[in-house]
Amino acid sequence: MQAILFDLDGVLYEGSKAIEGAVETVHWFQQKAIPHLFLTNTSSRPRSALVEKLAGFGIDAREQDFLTPPAAAIEWLKHHVEHSIALFVADATRAEFSQFTISDDPDDTIDAVVIGDLGESWNFARLNRAFRILMNNPQAHLIALGMTRYWKSESGLQLDAGPFVAALEYATGRQPVVMGKPAEKFYQAALVQLATPADQTLMIGDDIVGDIKAANKLGFHTVLVRTGKFSDSDLTLGIRPDAVIDSIAKLPEYWQSISLVHG
Repeated sequence: MQAILFDLDGVLYEGSKAIEGAVETVHWFQQKAIPHLFLTNTSSRPRSALVEKLAGFGIDAREQDFLTPPAAAIEWLKHHVEHSIALFVADATRAEFSQFTISDDPDDTIDAVVIGDLGESWNFARLNRAFRILMNNPQAHLIALGMTRYWKSESGLQLDAGPFVAALEYATGRQPVVMGKPAEKFYQAALVQLATPADQTLMIGDDIVGDIKAANKLGFHTVLVRTGKFSDSDLTLGIRPDAVIDSIAKLPEYWQSISLVHG
Protein backbone atom coordinates (compact mmCIF):
# COMPACT_ATOMS: atom_id res chain seq x y z
CA MET A 1 0.00 0.00 0.00
CA GLN A 2 1.19 3.49 -0.89
CA ALA A 3 -1.65 5.72 0.34
CA ILE A 4 -4.81 5.78 2.43
CA LEU A 5 -8.26 7.36 2.34
CA PHE A 6 -9.72 8.03 5.77
CA ASP A 7 -13.49 8.27 6.13
CA LEU A 8 -14.41 10.70 8.93
CA ASP A 9 -17.81 10.15 10.57
CA GLY A 10 -17.87 6.77 12.25
CA VAL A 11 -14.17 6.10 11.62
CA LEU A 12 -12.26 8.97 13.22
CA TYR A 13 -15.07 10.33 15.35
CA GLU A 14 -18.71 10.06 16.28
CA GLY A 15 -20.31 13.46 16.78
CA SER A 16 -18.00 15.56 18.94
CA LYS A 17 -16.03 12.62 20.33
CA ALA A 18 -12.95 11.08 18.74
CA ILE A 19 -13.01 7.29 18.51
CA GLU A 20 -10.45 5.78 20.85
CA GLY A 21 -7.09 5.43 19.11
CA ALA A 22 -8.08 7.55 16.09
CA VAL A 23 -5.77 10.47 16.89
CA GLU A 24 -2.80 8.19 17.50
CA THR A 25 -3.47 6.31 14.27
CA VAL A 26 -3.57 9.44 12.12
CA HIS A 27 -0.37 10.66 13.82
CA TRP A 28 1.26 7.31 12.99
CA PHE A 29 0.52 7.72 9.27
CA GLN A 30 1.57 11.37 9.29
CA GLN A 31 4.86 10.60 11.02
CA LYS A 32 5.63 7.97 8.40
CA ALA A 33 4.76 10.48 5.64
CA ILE A 34 2.25 8.08 4.09
CA PRO A 35 0.12 10.02 1.55
CA HIS A 36 -3.45 10.35 2.72
CA LEU A 37 -6.73 12.16 2.21
CA PHE A 38 -9.74 12.62 4.44
CA LEU A 39 -12.63 11.53 2.23
CA THR A 40 -16.08 12.46 3.43
CA ASN A 41 -19.65 12.91 2.26
CA THR A 42 -20.14 15.65 4.81
CA SER A 43 -21.94 18.53 3.10
CA SER A 44 -23.23 20.32 6.19
CA ARG A 45 -19.93 22.09 6.90
CA PRO A 46 -17.10 23.59 4.80
CA ARG A 47 -13.58 22.18 4.72
CA SER A 48 -12.37 24.95 7.04
CA ALA A 49 -14.75 23.65 9.70
CA LEU A 50 -13.43 20.11 9.21
CA VAL A 51 -9.88 21.39 9.70
CA GLU A 52 -10.99 23.01 12.95
CA LYS A 53 -12.80 19.89 14.11
CA LEU A 54 -9.76 17.65 13.63
CA ALA A 55 -7.57 20.28 15.29
CA GLY A 56 -9.86 20.06 18.31
CA PHE A 57 -8.95 16.38 18.57
CA GLY A 58 -5.24 17.13 18.15
CA ILE A 59 -4.94 16.27 14.44
CA ASP A 60 -3.24 18.80 12.15
CA ALA A 61 -4.71 19.00 8.64
CA ARG A 62 -5.09 21.49 5.80
CA GLU A 63 -8.13 22.18 3.63
CA GLN A 64 -6.43 20.50 0.68
CA ASP A 65 -6.22 17.29 2.74
CA PHE A 66 -10.01 16.91 2.44
CA LEU A 67 -11.99 15.76 -0.57
CA THR A 68 -15.62 16.76 -0.02
CA PRO A 69 -18.73 16.76 -2.24
CA PRO A 70 -19.05 20.59 -2.21
CA ALA A 71 -15.47 20.96 -3.46
CA ALA A 72 -16.09 18.45 -6.25
CA ALA A 73 -19.44 20.07 -7.12
CA ILE A 74 -17.92 23.54 -7.45
CA GLU A 75 -15.41 22.29 -10.03
CA TRP A 76 -18.22 20.62 -12.01
CA LEU A 77 -20.55 23.63 -11.84
CA LYS A 78 -17.85 25.94 -13.22
CA HIS A 79 -18.14 24.11 -16.55
CA HIS A 80 -21.90 23.49 -16.66
CA VAL A 81 -23.70 26.58 -15.33
CA GLU A 82 -24.58 29.74 -17.26
CA HIS A 83 -27.33 31.19 -15.08
CA SER A 84 -28.31 30.53 -11.46
CA ILE A 85 -28.08 27.58 -9.11
CA ALA A 86 -30.44 26.63 -6.30
CA LEU A 87 -28.82 25.53 -3.05
CA PHE A 88 -30.40 23.16 -0.57
CA VAL A 89 -27.42 22.90 1.77
CA ALA A 90 -26.57 23.92 5.31
CA ASP A 91 -25.94 27.63 5.88
CA ALA A 92 -22.29 26.99 6.75
CA THR A 93 -21.74 25.34 3.35
CA ARG A 94 -23.42 28.05 1.27
CA ALA A 95 -20.34 30.27 1.49
CA GLU A 96 -18.33 27.75 -0.56
CA PHE A 97 -20.65 28.49 -3.53
CA SER A 98 -20.31 32.28 -3.32
CA GLN A 99 -18.90 32.55 -6.87
CA PHE A 100 -22.28 31.53 -8.34
CA THR A 101 -25.59 33.39 -8.66
CA ILE A 102 -27.94 31.70 -6.21
CA SER A 103 -31.73 31.62 -6.39
CA ASP A 104 -34.51 29.41 -5.06
CA ASP A 105 -37.30 31.07 -7.06
CA PRO A 106 -38.97 28.39 -9.25
CA ASP A 107 -39.72 31.07 -11.86
CA ASP A 108 -36.03 31.95 -12.39
CA THR A 109 -33.81 30.24 -14.97
CA ILE A 110 -31.83 27.80 -12.86
CA ASP A 111 -29.21 25.43 -14.26
CA ALA A 112 -28.57 23.23 -11.23
CA VAL A 113 -30.29 22.21 -8.01
CA VAL A 114 -27.72 21.22 -5.40
CA ILE A 115 -28.88 18.90 -2.62
CA GLY A 116 -26.85 18.37 0.55
CA ASP A 117 -27.44 17.28 4.13
CA LEU A 118 -29.94 19.64 5.77
CA GLY A 119 -30.78 17.40 8.70
CA GLU A 120 -33.89 18.54 10.55
CA SER A 121 -34.14 21.63 8.34
CA TRP A 122 -35.80 19.49 5.69
CA ASN A 123 -39.57 19.90 5.50
CA PHE A 124 -42.27 19.46 2.85
CA ALA A 125 -42.13 23.08 1.71
CA ARG A 126 -38.37 23.01 1.14
CA LEU A 127 -38.37 19.66 -0.66
CA ASN A 128 -41.34 20.74 -2.77
CA ARG A 129 -39.54 23.96 -3.73
CA ALA A 130 -36.63 21.89 -5.07
CA PHE A 131 -39.14 19.75 -6.95
CA ARG A 132 -40.84 22.78 -8.51
CA ILE A 133 -37.54 24.30 -9.61
CA LEU A 134 -36.59 21.08 -11.39
CA MET A 135 -39.98 20.75 -13.03
CA ASN A 136 -39.93 24.39 -14.20
CA ASN A 137 -36.39 24.09 -15.55
CA PRO A 138 -36.06 20.98 -17.75
CA GLN A 139 -32.41 21.85 -18.39
CA ALA A 140 -31.52 21.96 -14.69
CA HIS A 141 -29.16 19.31 -13.32
CA LEU A 142 -29.96 17.56 -10.04
CA ILE A 143 -26.66 17.65 -8.12
CA ALA A 144 -26.31 15.25 -5.19
CA LEU A 145 -23.64 16.03 -2.62
CA GLY A 146 -23.36 12.34 -1.87
CA MET A 147 -25.88 9.51 -1.82
CA THR A 148 -25.22 8.34 1.73
CA ARG A 149 -28.40 6.85 3.16
CA TYR A 150 -27.82 7.66 6.82
CA TRP A 151 -25.13 8.34 9.38
CA LYS A 152 -24.69 8.01 13.11
CA SER A 153 -24.89 11.18 15.19
CA GLU A 154 -24.55 11.48 18.94
CA SER A 155 -28.31 11.02 19.23
CA GLY A 156 -28.42 7.96 16.95
CA LEU A 157 -28.91 7.15 13.28
CA GLN A 158 -30.31 9.90 11.08
CA LEU A 159 -31.07 10.36 7.40
CA ASP A 160 -28.40 11.87 5.15
CA ALA A 161 -28.87 13.54 1.75
CA GLY A 162 -29.38 10.35 -0.29
CA PRO A 163 -33.06 9.70 0.56
CA PHE A 164 -34.02 13.28 -0.35
CA VAL A 165 -32.16 13.09 -3.66
CA ALA A 166 -33.91 9.77 -4.33
CA ALA A 167 -37.30 11.39 -3.66
CA LEU A 168 -36.57 14.15 -6.19
CA GLU A 169 -35.24 11.66 -8.73
CA TYR A 170 -38.43 9.60 -8.41
CA ALA A 171 -40.73 12.61 -8.63
CA THR A 172 -39.01 14.34 -11.55
CA GLY A 173 -37.39 11.49 -13.47
CA ARG A 174 -34.15 13.50 -13.33
CA GLN A 175 -31.00 11.39 -12.97
CA PRO A 176 -28.77 12.91 -10.26
CA VAL A 177 -25.16 13.90 -10.85
CA VAL A 178 -23.50 12.47 -7.75
CA MET A 179 -20.53 14.38 -6.33
CA GLY A 180 -19.75 12.22 -3.30
CA LYS A 181 -19.55 8.60 -2.27
CA PRO A 182 -20.37 6.12 -3.75
CA ALA A 183 -19.85 7.78 -7.17
CA GLU A 184 -16.86 6.34 -9.02
CA LYS A 185 -15.64 9.73 -10.19
CA PHE A 186 -15.40 10.89 -6.57
CA TYR A 187 -13.01 8.05 -5.74
CA GLN A 188 -11.16 8.62 -9.01
CA ALA A 189 -10.68 12.27 -8.05
CA ALA A 190 -9.03 11.06 -4.84
CA LEU A 191 -6.63 8.88 -6.83
CA VAL A 192 -5.71 11.82 -9.04
CA GLN A 193 -4.99 13.94 -5.99
CA LEU A 194 -2.89 11.22 -4.35
CA ALA A 195 -1.24 10.14 -7.63
CA THR A 196 -1.52 6.47 -6.65
CA PRO A 197 -3.22 3.50 -8.34
CA ALA A 198 -6.37 2.06 -6.75
CA ASP A 199 -4.82 -1.33 -5.95
CA GLN A 200 -2.13 0.40 -3.88
CA THR A 201 -4.55 2.69 -2.05
CA LEU A 202 -6.46 1.66 1.07
CA MET A 203 -9.97 2.91 1.84
CA ILE A 204 -11.13 2.62 5.44
CA GLY A 205 -14.77 3.23 6.26
CA ASP A 206 -17.78 2.25 8.34
CA ASP A 207 -20.36 2.17 5.50
CA ILE A 208 -20.47 -1.21 3.78
CA VAL A 209 -22.19 0.28 0.72
CA GLY A 210 -20.93 3.86 0.41
CA ASP A 211 -17.36 3.16 1.49
CA ILE A 212 -16.59 -0.50 0.80
CA LYS A 213 -18.75 -1.60 -2.15
CA ALA A 214 -17.89 1.47 -4.20
CA ALA A 215 -14.16 1.27 -3.48
CA ASN A 216 -14.11 -2.49 -4.16
CA LYS A 217 -15.55 -1.87 -7.61
CA LEU A 218 -12.60 0.35 -8.50
CA GLY A 219 -10.01 -2.06 -7.12
CA PHE A 220 -9.10 -0.34 -3.85
CA HIS A 221 -7.86 -2.29 -0.85
CA THR A 222 -10.74 -1.90 1.62
CA VAL A 223 -11.05 -2.10 5.40
CA LEU A 224 -14.35 -1.99 7.29
CA VAL A 225 -14.39 -0.84 10.92
CA ARG A 226 -16.83 -2.06 13.56
CA THR A 227 -17.58 1.49 14.68
CA GLY A 228 -19.96 4.22 13.50
CA LYS A 229 -22.87 2.86 11.48
CA PHE A 230 -21.40 -0.67 11.28
CA SER A 231 -23.87 -3.48 11.93
CA ASP A 232 -23.21 -7.22 12.01
CA SER A 233 -25.83 -7.55 9.27
CA ASP A 234 -23.43 -5.67 6.94
CA LEU A 235 -21.38 -8.85 6.70
CA THR A 236 -24.33 -10.80 5.24
CA LEU A 237 -24.80 -8.59 2.17
CA GLY A 238 -22.22 -10.27 -0.04
CA ILE A 239 -19.91 -7.25 -0.01
CA ARG A 240 -16.40 -8.34 0.92
CA PRO A 241 -13.85 -5.89 2.36
CA ASP A 242 -10.26 -7.08 2.45
CA ALA A 243 -10.41 -6.86 6.23
CA VAL A 244 -12.77 -6.08 9.10
CA ILE A 245 -11.16 -4.55 12.19
CA ASP A 246 -12.60 -3.47 15.54
CA SER A 247 -11.67 0.18 15.07
CA ILE A 248 -9.19 2.50 13.44
CA ALA A 249 -6.91 1.92 16.43
CA LYS A 250 -6.02 -1.45 14.86
CA LEU A 251 -5.09 0.03 11.48
CA PRO A 252 -1.32 0.56 11.97
CA GLU A 253 -0.96 -3.09 12.99
CA TYR A 254 -2.96 -4.19 9.94
CA TRP A 255 -1.02 -1.87 7.61
CA GLN A 256 2.27 -3.34 8.81
CA SER A 257 0.99 -6.90 8.35
CA ILE A 258 -0.01 -6.39 4.72
CA SER A 259 3.22 -4.49 4.04
CA LEU A 260 5.17 -7.55 5.21
CA VAL A 261 3.08 -9.90 3.07
CA HIS A 262 3.39 -7.80 -0.09
CA GLY A 263 6.95 -6.77 0.65
